[in-house]
Amino acid sequence: MDKHSDQKRAVQYLYPPTDPFDQRMLDVGQGHKVYVEQCGNPNGVPVVVLHGGPGGGCSPAMRRYFDPDYYRIILFDQRGCGRSRPHASVMNNTTWHLVDDIELIRKTLGIDAWIVFGGSWGATLALIYAEAHPSQVLRLVLRGVFLMTQTELDWFYGGGAGKFWPEVWARFEGLVPEDERGDLIAAYHRRLFSGDMALETRFARAWSAWENALASIHSSGSGGEAPGDYARAFARLENHYFTNGGFLEFDGQILAQADRIKHIPGTIVQGRYDMICPPESAYALSQAWPAGQLKMVRNAGHALSEPGISAELVRTMDRIAGK
Repeated sequence: MDKHSDQKRAVQYLYPPTDPFDQRMLDVGQGHKVYVEQCGNPNGVPVVVLHGGPGGGCSPAMRRYFDPDYYRIILFDQRGCGRSRPHASVMNNTTWHLVDDIELIRKTLGIDAWIVFGGSWGATLALIYAEAHPSQVLRLVLRGVFLMTQTELDWFYGGGAGKFWPEVWARFEGLVPEDERGDLIAAYHRRLFSGDMALETRFARAWSAWENALASIHSSGSGGEAPGDYARAFARLENHYFTNGGFLEFDGQILAQADRIKHIPGTIVQGRYDMICPPESAYALSQAWPAGQLKMVRNAGHALSEPGISAELVRTMDRIAGK
């Protein structure tokens, strides 16, 4: 199929006329209930969508990468964010709780195995889930790979990305006294969990704006101002996970255990100019996981909405569907 036909099909599938055929709040224990929805074909190939953050939540736009006639699409808001409750809570909220939640959703919906689709933190969680439950994963489709390593955190919160966006970085670190700027994750943590709602919201918006400003290759450097409730959940959860190293047993765990998924086919879609999750992580993953085919998208950054990344994800899911 020629390039123009591919683009036309991508546009067609970006906005499929599909509404959820099932929505529910699932009690996952430890005081948490998570929002789960299904759409597409009830008898189709199941695919679970893992959103980013942690704390980003899912949205109707995340259905757009899948042909609704072929796929049974499952989306859910991870603990503490979106429509899940309690909102912005970090109690009993770790990577391993999320892995257990994914398994509970699978079993509750009567699914034997499924495709796991995730971007950014969603790619992290997809890899951790697959390494823990490889027999339940038919295929992995990953975007904007984040391996939850200290090197990646140092890049984004230690000044690496700030060298490309010095004026945006100055706004982000400028909220913190100079003597605390050696560890901005810790400095923001103190304020995001201060118990002062106004202070938490102010720093949550700043945390979110720093990330949003660098998401797109076409960014002007403005991260906008996210709604307070959304920003607070996003920033608190992300900071909580990063403060705890993603709750992994050791730094570099995902690559070290890549042999557990060596038999699982997959696709890695990566923006060449991703400022949030630089391409070296995606490349390193492709070397440790030969069954994962790396698709480097030129002229693209991190965002799921980047045209080149959206088109490649649609092509990937169509190829799996035999189209």
